[in-house]
Amino acid sequence: MTESRFEETPPQPPQWPPGPEPQPAQEERGREPVFNAPWQAVAVVVLIVGGYAVQTLFPVDAILAAYAFAPVNLAPGRWETVITSIFLHGGWAHAMMNGAFALAFSAPLARLFGPKLEGALLFFGFYVLTGVLANLGYAALHPGGHVLIVGASGAVSGLMGAAARLIGGEGRVGPMFSKPVLAMGGAWLAINLIIALVGGWFLPGAGNAGVAWEAHIAGFAVGVLLIGPFARLAPKA
Repeated sequence: MTESRFEETPPQPPQWPPGPEPQPAQEERGREPVFNAPWQAVAVVVLIVGGYAVQTLFPVDAILAAYAFAPVNLAPGRWETVITSIFLHGGWAHAMMNGAFALAFSAPLARLFGPKLEGALLFFGFYVLTGVLANLGYAALHPGGHVLIVGASGAVSGLMGAAARLIGGEGRVGPMFSKPVLAMGGAWLAINLIIALVGGWFLPGAGNAGVAWEAHIAGFAVGVLLIGPFARLAPKA
């Protein structure tokens, strides 16, 4: 009787389809920049926060008397305070808050205008003009008023209005009544109406000082309106 022997071969590993090659580590692929805001946006923050740092080197009363804006200043022709007041702030918290908002909302506008000199001039011209018109909007509601106002809030509100239209147009100027404009404008209006009713005690840096909420609303509206004509002046890529 013959004996049959079966040799057991070791099991072969299954042949899977080749998978994707492992990706190199983040360090090997090169570090992506975490902070890539346009330089104009960073410059506005430096202008706001650095400007307040310079302001602290001088007597407060003298600075306010010379450079803060009040509607009554328009009668004797002190129009320069409509501009100079934009670069003053009431405290570190006030300056830091405006700087943070400026950084958030200036980036879309800076990218629209581009990094070159012509685009930068348009960007900073837009920033100052919306701040001036925001102050004049306040003065229109308080003709001859003696209350001094300082801060870049009106100009920053203008950046917010412009950013809302650019968000609605996905980088280009969108409709004036797009969803982002209505949503951001409605939220900003509601916040400022609350300030008008109960005061700005809940805002960083406001303390017991009044808040020119009228300038905030005027600045947003001006930003929404002016981004259209300014965009037509933007350098072509």
